[in-house]
Amino acid sequence: MSRARKVTIVGGGLMGCGIAQVFAGAADAAGEGWAVEVYDAFVGPERIRERILSNLELLVAKDVVSRGEAELIADRVTARSALEEAVGDADLVIECVPEDMGLKQVLFERLDRITPPTAILATNTSVMSPTEIASRATRRDRIVGTHFWNPPFLIPLVEVVKAEDTSEATMGTTLAWLAEVGKKPIRCNKDVPGFVANRMQHALWREAISIVEQGIADARTVDEAVRLSFGLRLPALGPLENADMVGLDLALSIHEYVLPRIESRPGPSPMLKGMVARGELGFKSGKGFSEWTEEGRAASRKRLSDHLVKMIYGK
Repeated sequence: MSRARKVTIVGGGLMGCGIAQVFAGAADAAGEGWAVEVYDAFVGPERIRERILSNLELLVAKDVVSRGEAELIADRVTARSALEEAVGDADLVIECVPEDMGLKQVLFERLDRITPPTAILATNTSVMSPTEIASRATRRDRIVGTHFWNPPFLIPLVEVVKAEDTSEATMGTTLAWLAEVGKKPIRCNKDVPGFVANRMQHALWREAISIVEQGIADARTVDEAVRLSFGLRLPALGPLENADMVGLDLALSIHEYVLPRIESRPGPSPMLKGMVARGELGFKSGKGFSEWTEEGRAASRKRLSDHLVKMIYGK
């Protein structure tokens, strides 16, 4: 019997532990299954296990998994403190270290040397160029972007980003493996800032901030406008399908009138810059576009997690 495929997550933070949980949770249903290891030089095995169990507690509370199943999933994850030991026989390595270009380049240069030549090396960066991250490696054809969305154990989407040198074989295998463990991978054919989803998300944020900045509506009204109108359609009807539904002739007519009048500045809002300069950072500081108490922050996070579990698991 051939061995299970092995995935190593480099970085034991919230994203790394969440991704490890995804593979560990799919181990029984994935054919040969996955051996899952997490490497972190600073986070110990106990803390990694605690983070995974904390994620799973939400699913236990919603009767998605039993407590015994949660323990089993956590047991499938092995923590390592030596990088060579963790990746030396890996089939897939997913990097989840801080968003520091120099750090990532050094790491991938090293991973390129110490992993099997057939291993796929993936970066979980949300904004940085996989091409630039891979620039110091030799076998760049096997390096690919895999942008998991937070929380990775709930959000289905993973953006698989083709760097300049990523091979078609690497793209195809990565897409297949992610689908195998229950994710919904999409293909991003070009390495561009923001990939696919973040480009659209931040285009919306730019206009939302501009509406507040211009005094058209306050922040609470902007959020309600999204949640109670097109936001309700988005899970079932994407923007381009919606355009086809209403008619591209109507879409063109609207764009000719509206697009010259919406926010198009190439840089961040001066209002946003001023808020950050004053220390108004949102949840972090208790004040952003709204005032946030500890209770308010907790309620917002709970509302989001409850919504995601209901959307994904129907519970």
